[in-house]
Amino acid sequence: MKRREFITLLCGAAAWSSIANAQQPQAGLPLIGVLLPGKPSSPIWLSNLKALREGLEEEGYTEGRNIKTEYRYYENLEELKKAVAELVALNVNIIVAAGGTPAVIAAMHATKNIAIVGGNMADPVSDGLVASLARPGGNVTGNTFLGPELQAKRLQLLREIAPQATRIAVLQHPGVYSKATMQNMLAHIEEAARATGLTLQIADASSPNDFDSAFESIVAARADALIVLPSPMLYTNYRHLVDLAARHRLPTMYVWREAVEVGGLMSYGADIPDLSRRAGKYVAKILRGAKPSDLPVEQPVKFDLAINLKTAKALGLQIPDQLIAVADDVIE
Repeated sequence: MKRREFITLLCGAAAWSSIANAQQPQAGLPLIGVLLPGKPSSPIWLSNLKALREGLEEEGYTEGRNIKTEYRYYENLEELKKAVAELVALNVNIIVAAGGTPAVIAAMHATKNIAIVGGNMADPVSDGLVASLARPGGNVTGNTFLGPELQAKRLQLLREIAPQATRIAVLQHPGVYSKATMQNMLAHIEEAARATGLTLQIADASSPNDFDSAFESIVAARADALIVLPSPMLYTNYRHLVDLAARHRLPTMYVWREAVEVGGLMSYGADIPDLSRRAGKYVAKILRGAKPSDLPVEQPVKFDLAINLKTAKALGLQIPDQLIAVADDVIE
């Protein structure tokens, strides 16, 4: 995100908060609780909050006019549990878990009666959040960023840019999703690696404090390139990951386009802010009387490929013309 855009979002967030506090919305308006990982000033969540509000406004719901909103931020599990408890105590009508699966799980443990809209979930079926994508069956619905064979596709695209790479590191956040979901993500990429004769090295990072040691282990093992797996924590700290990848000259595939915008080599994945916007639309449907149990969990219909040509040049990589031609976002 460019500095000017960040300042605009930050000022917008401050203005939004001031307006909400000054208006003292009339009693009786629906109350929406929003859970967000990281800090209130985080550019990535300012962007996602903007998208969430756009989705609500497109459906006719505006903060202070016909809905009220309470925001809670968290940086670890204990803070998340506290944030959820506060929203439940406020008797909110809907909880929006904008940070995805971990926040949905915490909210589910706290309430079976309040509707929960999960934005950017992983595999809500394998994670035990819903009975099925088509018929969630409980108090949870929302959207997911995963798609079939997504990890294999990321590996393929990375190899097209770095064809000499034979040892690929995979950075994961262990335990962020269920054991089944984590195993499925790794299984897809391991199968693709075996088919192409590649060696994988798995590196773990449970918090930003683990980033330096994870990259040190990746470099010590002489990895030629890196794939970063999805995680709300890794997403929130994508700038740190981009900086470390640049410092160690590691061609890196990310899940999020935002990483490429600040110097990451490439990304392939769903548009996360757009999923936040869609979550806002689901909140509107529930406010109009729809039940979460009847609202299908939405899947991405399109995955975007972004490439940073300046970073590729700095790494001495030549991007194939055919790859540039199919990329959705090419940063020069």
